[in-house]
Amino acid sequence: MNILEHFGRYMVMLKDLFTRPDNKYMYGKEIFRQMNNIGVGSLLIVGIISLFVGAVTAIQFAYQLDTSFLPPYILGFIIRDSVIIELAPTLSGLLLAGKVGSNLSSELGTMRISEQIDALEIMGVNSRNYLLGPKIWAAVLIVPPLIIIAAFLGVSGGYLAAVNTGISPAMYEKGLMYMFKSYNVFIMMVKSTVFAFLVASIACYQGYFVKGGAIEIGKASTRAVVLGSIFIILFDYFITLLLT
Repeated sequence: MNILEHFGRYMVMLKDLFTRPDNKYMYGKEIFRQMNNIGVGSLLIVGIISLFVGAVTAIQFAYQLDTSFLPPYILGFIIRDSVIIELAPTLSGLLLAGKVGSNLSSELGTMRISEQIDALEIMGVNSRNYLLGPKIWAAVLIVPPLIIIAAFLGVSGGYLAAVNTGISPAMYEKGLMYMFKSYNVFIMMVKSTVFAFLVASIACYQGYFVKGGAIEIGKASTRAVVLGSIFIILFDYFITLLLT
């Protein structure tokens, strides 16, 4: 299949997300279940990575500040904007592309080759709406709050590392408040929402249209992770270019 054919089938798949669900109660229940799997299931790993990424970034910038004439509080300013604008949404998105993307793709691929999706369609159920919709909407709803937590932990990790390098807590806090722009938080939320949609929709596409057996499921999971990561970086560039 060529790129245009894949793109067309992907857009047709997305169209079913906006159709009315057959059973609103089951649809809503499935959304909350997927929110728990995606959000709560990823909270620990996202939190740990964000904490240490913030700490490492603080140590590296503190090392650079030793050989410059910049005031110490500028470290808090750098950590804050780096984490909010780039590190928290992008690194968390790449992490979710690996964890959530492979999981969703494998789950749907297994349902496809075991003919569970075919059984739903024989019973008259809109399988795309019932299976894919809750997963994509759940990711869009739960990932932005997860990114907020990641940003908070990243700044906290920078705080702990900065204090251990000799910068006073008051100086770091002064840097956090220095020239703060709430617009940067808006950029972070836009990125997190777009990244969540990309990760979930690409993974669902790869898993839903699997043909073959177990080997093809593995290949589909790999494609979901690779394509999700590529599109996150690509859209990160365009969003940054557009909003800044």
